[in-house]
Amino acid sequence: MYSCRSIFMARIIILGSAAAVNDAQHDYTHMLLIGDKGTPVLIDAGSNPLGKIKDLGVDDEDLRDVILTHFHPDHVAGVPNMLMHMWLLGRQSPLRFYGLHHCINRVEDMMMSFGWQEFPNFYNTTFHRISERSGARVMENDEFLITSWTVKHFVPTIGLRVVNKITGKIMAYSCDTEPTAHLYELAKGADLLIHEAAGPPPGHSTARQAGEVATAVGAKSLYLIHYQVWNTDPTPLVSEAAEAYQGEITLCKDFDEFEF
Repeated sequence: MYSCRSIFMARIIILGSAAAVNDAQHDYTHMLLIGDKGTPVLIDAGSNPLGKIKDLGVDDEDLRDVILTHFHPDHVAGVPNMLMHMWLLGRQSPLRFYGLHHCINRVEDMMMSFGWQEFPNFYNTTFHRISERSGARVMENDEFLITSWTVKHFVPTIGLRVVNKITGKIMAYSCDTEPTAHLYELAKGADLLIHEAAGPPPGHSTARQAGEVATAVGAKSLYLIHYQVWNTDPTPLVSEAAEAYQGEITLCKDFDEFEF
């Protein structure tokens, strides 16, 4: 089951760390949020999130909430297989999806194209559309308050701010974005800032720009994610971010775990 950790600390587990071109060591960027009570929330769905969740010892029946940041293949490609796998395994628990109208409408269309409405005895699946206003409430439970801000990417996209209601600590996730005022709002005072480093704008950010954001918002630590891995060594991204940020910098790797 879940590994030992500090009492009342939540964990963010990196299920994938690559940008849109992945490789054998780096899956598409997606992650699992797990509270002290073991409540998991999936953020995006790379190629095979259910398999990775199983490797972590998490029961798929315990997964009730999935947040989709935007409708690009590297962030939603795993949704149809995940839903089908859960159905084939006899899932009974309900599953809730959250995302912007742009994303959720297209996910529903994608599932309709697979004829999932005809699958017998399919478990209850609901889709919740998030407002595009700054600080919109995505979801809340006994352990987390998750809010969103729209960021600047090629399609409507949200970044996330996750407050651990027990410890008061904050995790901010930029998602795919170039520098934008909303990013500074969502990441203000973050204990952990998980920031993309896919490359220069438009639509993305460099590692140095991630460092600039971390410095500006007073982040206590910076975690680089969604970086290029195909025929390239991402290690120098840490040094690049350090040109603009003096705090702790980590290059996220698949299955890394961080507490907050």
